[in-house]
Amino acid sequence: MYDTSLFIQKVNTPAYVVDEAQLIQNLKILDGVRKRTGVKILLAQKAFSMYRVYPLIGKYLDGTTASGVYEAKLGKEYMGNREVHIYAPAFKEKDMQEIISISDHIVFNSPKQWGKWKEKIASSPKTLSCGIRINPEYAEVETDLYNPCIPGSRLGTKLEDLKQMDLSGISGLHFHTMCEQDADVLWRTVQIVDKKFGPILKHMKWINFGGGHHITKKGYQMNLLEKSISLFQEKYGLQVYLEPGEAIALNAGFLVSEVLEVMENQKKIAILDTSAACHMPDVLEMPYYPDILQENILCKPAQDFSDKNQYRLGGPTCLAGDVIGDYQFAEPLKEGDRIVFCDMAIYTMVKNNTFNGMPLPSIYLLKKDGKLELVRNFTYDDFKNRLS
Repeated sequence: MYDTSLFIQKVNTPAYVVDEAQLIQNLKILDGVRKRTGVKILLAQKAFSMYRVYPLIGKYLDGTTASGVYEAKLGKEYMGNREVHIYAPAFKEKDMQEIISISDHIVFNSPKQWGKWKEKIASSPKTLSCGIRINPEYAEVETDLYNPCIPGSRLGTKLEDLKQMDLSGISGLHFHTMCEQDADVLWRTVQIVDKKFGPILKHMKWINFGGGHHITKKGYQMNLLEKSISLFQEKYGLQVYLEPGEAIALNAGFLVSEVLEVMENQKKIAILDTSAACHMPDVLEMPYYPDILQENILCKPAQDFSDKNQYRLGGPTCLAGDVIGDYQFAEPLKEGDRIVFCDMAIYTMVKNNTFNGMPLPSIYLLKKDGKLELVRNFTYDDFKNRLS
């Protein structure tokens, strides 16, 4: 089990703590895939945008991918001389010139979007590689919120529409159909992409498998990932890209919280200084139960509240549904206790908010030598400046 004593009493709560040693371990796994296969791997900033560690990430990966001009600028500024890729369902006129100047790859969502911008790109002195996001109409994502292939999806172009398109100027195809899944899902997906889009892929230079790959998770089927990459390299001679976010910072982050009060209403309830709605919104959106450590002991979700050490964890906001979950603890909770939420580097800092005037958690970096660095402390001004 992870030793939280390195930071649990040293931080001002609530606080995100990113473990540099675990981050490096993940990056080495990804770099191994790059070296064995020739695939290029990009950081998907939508999952993890802690640019304090971008120079470190840039030592192992090929660049960043962005969902808009702000992320593109962040990758360009802090990742060094690495590739900048960008995709959005639609681009704004006021952003396009800057996007062109920043980016190496631009992926368009539809033939209409490509038609709107291709002349502007062709007239640019900069050489850009442009692609189209495809919708293979196949995904194994259980939660509709994260499934880009549900009926009526706005994401990607279906084969029937792609066939009607003039593909001159397009050099690659991009698909993103996965969400924190193993490579068996990828292997089934790439076979469908190969079968449906093969005649078009013959004329492309690259293909991007998107994100959602749990490459650094224990037990991940690396052989199927590499088999999927090889399929497109050997059959079509394509440069293959991956753009994981969660795999880069998987299990490399923690959220330290303090118990503010313990009360009872049919069951024991612990009110924390950490909010599910504000500080880890995926807990409500997925929904899911994050792992919790108490004194380095893993606490399990509660079942029937038959034990005295079972508590419902709730945030300090006025939102009735700001509940993290029901948990079985090793020891009774009391005011002032600290607990640690695990795997909190991804989809947390990038999605947090100040609803109800909640302070944003401080951000710390636990260096590989054991030293703790305060990267950012947020104040009232950060809350005020988001308002008017």
